[in-house]
This record gives sequence, structure tokens and C-alpha cells, in this order.
Amino acid sequence: MSVFNLSNAIMGSGILGLSFAMANTGIILFVILLLGVAILSLYSVHLLLMTAKEGGSLIYEKLGERAFGWPGKMAAFGSITLQNIGAMSSYLFIVKYELPEVIRAFLRLEENSGEWYMNGNYAVVLVSIGIILPLSLLKNLGKTLLRSRRKMQTVSNLSILAMLVMYLLSALFGYLTFYDHVEAELLHTFTKVYKFDTMLLLVRLAVLTAVTLTVPIVLFPIRSSVITLCFAGKEFSWIRHFLIAAAILAFNNLLVIFVPTIRDIFGFIGSSAATMLIFILPAAFYLRLVKSLPFRSPQKISVSIDSILFYSTLFYSIIQCWVDYFQIVVF
Repeated sequence: MSVFNLSNAIMGSGILGLSFAMANTGIILFVILLLGVAILSLYSVHLLLMTAKEGGSLIYEKLGERAFGWPGKMAAFGSITLQNIGAMSSYLFIVKYELPEVIRAFLRLEENSGEWYMNGNYAVVLVSIGIILPLSLLKNLGKTLLRSRRKMQTVSNLSILAMLVMYLLSALFGYLTFYDHVEAELLHTFTKVYKFDTMLLLVRLAVLTAVTLTVPIVLFPIRSSVITLCFAGKEFSWIRHFLIAAAILAFNNLLVIFVPTIRDIFGFIGSSAATMLIFILPAAFYLRLVKSLPFRSPQKISVSIDSILFYSTLFYSIIQCWVDYFQIVVF
């Protein structure tokens, strides 16, 4: 169950755009980049688990606090919150745009009739209240029974390997189907060719089911971070449990309803919070908390070099996002 939950959280909505990425980079470069990201992710998980062993905690925010005090705790909290809010928003955007199309396909309508049930904003709210919120109220979602470093490393390895294979197959088959005609969203490309195809409808339903069931999994770390930051040491409360989940969902619903496109928001969050959470913070915590190795050891020197590269990537990505945004606004 833990492997499934982690794999589901890793998969993300970006899988629908991998074919477009392969069309722009080419198959060989895409495979190299995909393998590189997978290896770096495994390396970061290894660093984080080593740090957890030395730091005496398996909670991200507590590691940040023990490494750098309150600023480290806030950096971990902010990265987790921003990253998962971006992920939740991207999933809800898929519900907003795909669910009306599924309803239209069931009703055999050539165009959107303008009825309320064809409005994506209503779809997001109804799905959030009827499905996502009840699932988010569960006390836990398939937590690992043995919270050992070896078990967590095994779960991470299996999940990342499974998603690596799925990403590669999804991108490859989508690209080989349409080649240079593939669009940024793979399902939209299929829709232009097969408007009322039964198989395409089943795929859309599967995607909607997957992203809807993934939102509670992504919401859990945000709520855990809020509880760790604001209510540490207090007993579990169902009222607090419900209110935090409802507030997070309400904020994401407002974001999805009133922001016309998730591209700029998700691009900024992905280039900043994701890089901090997956690469920069584990390396920083490792250098600070692991005392069993001297700073001049090969392991720490390599981590230091990697940290510099990750920081450079972070700043470049943020600058590039802002440049692209202002170019769109001006022109």
C-alpha cells in the first residue's frame, strides 16, 4: 500500500505532457534526462534517510529545526506546502477541464451546451466536497507499519523505479502515435482524432479517478506540516483535522476557479519549491546533521558540489519563469 501511495503521488499530472516534452527534446535526450532525474531523486532520498538516522527524526520539519533552527523548520514547511498546493491545483485543473468533456462525450454533444453541469468550476467544487474531502478526513492513508530507514528506502526505490518505467512508456507511445503533432496535453491530442471513442472515454475516466484519489494523498503532508508547526505536542482533534483539510481544499478550489491557467503558478512552484524540497534541503540537512563524517570526506565534498549545482538550477529556473511571464504579459 505504501508503494502504491508513493507511486501515485510521484506520478502527477505532468505525465500527460511527457509526450510533448519528448517531441521537443528527442527520444535519446529525453531518456537521459529522465534517468538523471530518477537517479538524483534516489540519491536525495538516500541523503534524507541518512540524515534522519543521524538527526533522530523522520519528520522533515523537525530535521530542518535541528539543522538550522526555526529558519530550517520554516524552509521545510514552506517547501512542502508550496509543492503540494501546486500539485493539488494541477490535479483539480484536470478535473475542471476533463470532467465536463467526459459528460459531453456521454451526452454525445458536439459542443459545450452551457448547462451548469458542463461548467468546470461547479465540477471542481462538487468533486472536492463529495469525494476528496471525505477521503481527506481519514486519520491515515496506508502508513508504513515499520518506519525503519531500510523499509522507507525500499519503498522509495520501488516507487521511483515503477514511475520511471511508466513515464518512459507513456511518453514513448504518445510520441510515436502523433510524432511532432502531439500537443502539450496528450488527451486533447487524442480528442481531436477520436471525439467519441469509447477507449478514449475510459482513459479519461481513469485519469479523472487517479487524480481525484491522489488529491487526499497530497493533502496529508500539508496538514501534517501545519499540525507540526502550529499544534506540536497537542492531542489529536477531529475538529482540527477537519478544519485544516477544509481550509486547504477551499484555498485550492479558489485558486483553480479564479486563476485562468495553472502554467505560471505550477511552473514557479515546480522550479522553486520542488527543487528545494527534493534536492537542496536534503543536501543541506545532510551537511549540517551528519557528524560521523568529516566535512572534507569525499561524501560531503560531493554533496557540497551537488548543492551548488542545485542552487544554480533553482535561481536559473526562477529567473527563466519570470522572464517568460513578463514576455507573455508585455507581448
